[in-house]
Amino acid sequence: MKKAMVLAAAFAVSAGAALADPAEGVWKTEVDDGAYAHVQLSKCGANICGTIARTFDTGGEYDSPNKGKMLVRNMAPQGDGYYAGKVWRPSNDKIYIGKMQLSGNSLKLKGCVAGGLLCSSQTWTRIK
Repeated sequence: MKKAMVLAAAFAVSAGAALADPAEGVWKTEVDDGAYAHVQLSKCGANICGTIARTFDTGGEYDSPNKGKMLVRNMAPQGDGYYAGKVWRPSNDKIYIGKMQLSGNSLKLKGCVAGGLLCSSQTWTRIK
């Protein structure tokens, strides 16, 4: 009985690891308005959300009022490394139509207006 419980626990842990989304992890943004951030992407239900974990400017790490705020919102997997949802831009406090494309340790993130016709993008790099 004890052996069966250990095997069941090991299976549950390995199954949970197998369900991790490949976009999950910590990502470094590009510089925007003189600052950049480390964003923690993790599951939020069936989707991916990203919260600002650390912030940096030319002087190094600083305590931004944006730390802990959600930057990437409800990015739904579309298949083949593509995601669709919303993104928040702290510098102007606006939420945009969001798109992400994952390619290895590179994540292209877009914020779009006009139904997705006009987009601005950044390429983030995986930290861990």
